[in-house]
Amino acid sequence: MDALFLLNSAALGVGLAMDAFSVSLANGLHEPNMTRRRMSVIAGTYAGFQFLMPMIGWILVSTIASLFSAFQRMIPVIALLLLGYIGIKMIMDGLREKKEGTDQGVRSRITPKLLLIQGVATSIDALSVGFTIADYRFPMATLAALIIACVTFIICLSGLFIGRKAGTRLAWRASILGGCILIAIGLEIFIKGFLLH
Repeated sequence: MDALFLLNSAALGVGLAMDAFSVSLANGLHEPNMTRRRMSVIAGTYAGFQFLMPMIGWILVSTIASLFSAFQRMIPVIALLLLGYIGIKMIMDGLREKKEGTDQGVRSRITPKLLLIQGVATSIDALSVGFTIADYRFPMATLAALIIACVTFIICLSGLFIGRKAGTRLAWRASILGGCILIAIGLEIFIKGFLLH
């Protein structure tokens, strides 16, 4: 293990965490009264998925690479469907709040089910990292995935803080903005996925 390995792993973490950062920002906007503990749980969920997906990718590349290549083409579609679903739900919540004049503090929370869907949607492209770390032995692959997870946790926590601050000022518009951000991320993953293949 050397400095270049650590730097490459951290850079991978930053690149992979950008979608999760945007979703964290949207969640902070949607739920401005979120506690610090809850923020840690949400950031930890994204970090956990960002650890898990590269490891799954590494295992797949090491065992059944041809099947993984076929599945990889579906990743942009899956991400678009998952993020689109969550984004539309957040927009509907925001429109309902506007219509009912609901106080921003009573805004619906991100449920565990939605959080898991977000975790999968924002990390599914990290399966591809299995190709980039395929030459590593198991301990090195695990360490690389842990570094990616730590970087993701820090970046997502900052996204939640920023979103929470802005969300308290935007009221119901925050849910609509957050939903639009999620749909835009889904479209970006979808378009990039088909342009790169």
